[in-house]
Amino acid sequence: MNTEKSSYIIIYAAVMVLLVALGLSFTHQALSGRQKKNVEIDKMQQILRSLNIEASTEEAETIFNDLISDAYLIDRESGSKRESSAGTQPTDSAFIVNSANREGFPVYEAEIDGDTKYILPMNGKGLWGPIWGYLALDSDASTIYGVDFGHDSETPGLGAEITHDAFKEQFAGKNLFKDDEFKSIAVVKKGKTVSDKDYVDGISGGTITSQGVGTMLYDNVGEYKNFLENIRRSK
Repeated sequence: MNTEKSSYIIIYAAVMVLLVALGLSFTHQALSGRQKKNVEIDKMQQILRSLNIEASTEEAETIFNDLISDAYLIDRESGSKRESSAGTQPTDSAFIVNSANREGFPVYEAEIDGDTKYILPMNGKGLWGPIWGYLALDSDASTIYGVDFGHDSETPGLGAEITHDAFKEQFAGKNLFKDDEFKSIAVVKKGKTVSDKDYVDGISGGTITSQGVGTMLYDNVGEYKNFLENIRRSK
């Protein structure tokens, strides 16, 4: 074949495009299972961090399976558990539902030292993009046991500080309910106080991200108010 002809160049380019496309497709198929598993493990690690447990990639799944005793979706209006959604595996409803889009309201239950903890997912907006987290509550459905926060693109040293222990540890022991009324937790500027609810100090220089955390708590955990009230009434 005359390699100087335009037809040769066209055929050669077409073959190369086809080979590259096939290679990319094969690579995607080969890695998709691993990518999915990595996403699942990352979610398990976040839930465990809300329980004040740091777990490596290798040990996260084992610890998660040992501690998480139940997982399910709730009905927001009644606050009742949807029995058909129960299951703790990554293929079950509570694990795969997109809570960020309010497609469902997952609850994870953990048993720690004989005490039940309720873990709720949260999604919100920071200064530059999405923020999210998990909130773990004691068996009284009001006292915060632990939290974990994440973000896409908050500023290092400022808004990104929501992922640091110094910020997260403030939430432990705070109460969502005051005088049997859901209040959530306020995130306030350092030096400020509020009288009708528990509060934590926001991030210096990260005002908008701090406000985003406060709004996320109020809006997201508020969706679980009836569920939490049902637990409190049963005590």
